[in-house]
Amino acid sequence: MDLVIRATVIFLFVLLVTRIAGRRELGTLEPFDLILLVVLGDLVQQGITQSDESVTGTLIVISTITLLSVAVSWVSFRSRPIRRVTEGEPIVLLQDGRTIDRNMRRERITRGDIEEEARAAQIRSLDELQWAILENNGHISCIPRPSSEGS
Repeated sequence: MDLVIRATVIFLFVLLVTRIAGRRELGTLEPFDLILLVVLGDLVQQGITQSDESVTGTLIVISTITLLSVAVSWVSFRSRPIRRVTEGEPIVLLQDGRTIDRNMRRERITRGDIEEEARAAQIRSLDELQWAILENNGHISCIPRPSSEGS
């Protein structure tokens, strides 16, 4: 039972920490961030299992974390307020070519980050953007202004 309690506490703590840390796509992680994830995984494992190296202990921990993950997913699916806590909501970073500095500071996104995503979407200037939105998965969606060319 001790393993189940430790796994539950650490699962909830990791969920909290990842929400506080902010959104980033795995593909955009710097090498240092990737190393931190590996180290974090090892620390979590040590914190959960302590000195228990048995197969039974490992199976109990894996089962507990899997059940917690499924439970959080199910509750998030059924409840919008819980989904906002566990997954977040898209955040508008730019509207009508102007950045929303408060949102950018909160998410630690720079103007350069938005410009990079705009270039990837074949948009030359932020002035051409209607919206730049930080999605739940960490990707920045760039939505161009409607074309003013003749109809």
